[in-house]
Amino acid sequence: MADITASMVKDLRETTGAGMMDCKKALQETGGDSAAAVDWLRTKGLAKAAKKADRVAAEGAVALALRSDGAGMTGALIELNAETDFVARNELFQGAARKVAVTALDVGSDVEALRAAPIEGAADVGELIAGLVATIGENMLLRRAVSFSVSEGAVGGYIHGALAGSPDLGRIGVIVAVEGAGDQPTLQELARSIALHAAATNPLSLAPSDLDPANVEKEKAILTEQAAESGKPPAVIEKMVEGRIRKWMEEVVLLKQAYVRNPDQTVEQLVAETAKAVGSPIKVMGFARLALGEGVEKKADDFAAEVAAMTKPS
Repeated sequence: MADITASMVKDLRETTGAGMMDCKKALQETGGDSAAAVDWLRTKGLAKAAKKADRVAAEGAVALALRSDGAGMTGALIELNAETDFVARNELFQGAARKVAVTALDVGSDVEALRAAPIEGAADVGELIAGLVATIGENMLLRRAVSFSVSEGAVGGYIHGALAGSPDLGRIGVIVAVEGAGDQPTLQELARSIALHAAATNPLSLAPSDLDPANVEKEKAILTEQAAESGKPPAVIEKMVEGRIRKWMEEVVLLKQAYVRNPDQTVEQLVAETAKAVGSPIKVMGFARLALGEGVEKKADDFAAEVAAMTKPS
């Protein structure tokens, strides 16, 4: 049996909202596999917040840059990490993050290419960041970048948890690209509204066809096991799972989600409504959402003594 530590129990509890003993049981049942433990808790109906984002230790900022290109636009997001949130409030750090985001407008989403790109104040982005490390005294990393461009239409962005006095820097950034021949300011406002929505809902994909098949199959397996506990015939269970999968897609697919500012309409309907208003078809080409520190492995920290006691072999 895998050694279940207090830190593992703590992380699973923070991720799912389930009780300590349930988290310990889930880890024991899955051999210490935290991802499988989340699914086990969901199957048993014990996970209260399985979608809750991991509380990671990485700090810094997500930076947004937008540029008008005549009838089209380009937008970019970058994530520049530091060791503490104190550094994120440093003017040198903030200025560097903005410069890197602007550079990404031309370079695109390739992080290695972005690190090697020329930038104001240094030979390249990598050298600029190295200079910051020497000046500020904290390790820093350009971790991610994403960019969208449309030849006709708009790119809109939204920053959640913006730093004081810096609406283009914060903890979560989203950009959305929309294609259309309508009034560009209207299209950009639509893109920004969708970006605000995505910042709040964290969708898995733009459309149902974009969902990772592995995620769909995993969800089906969980829902099938839950439905099987009803004791109903296989044909009925199949119908139950089909309905629940459709409901799940409405929750995780951006265009199918209920719009946060008006839950009576979906994001897809919001786009259609705007297209009618501008008198031209509109297509959402893509979106990207960067949350600061997302997926960075956390350092194990101390936990309550009673939890440590719970994880001792029985």
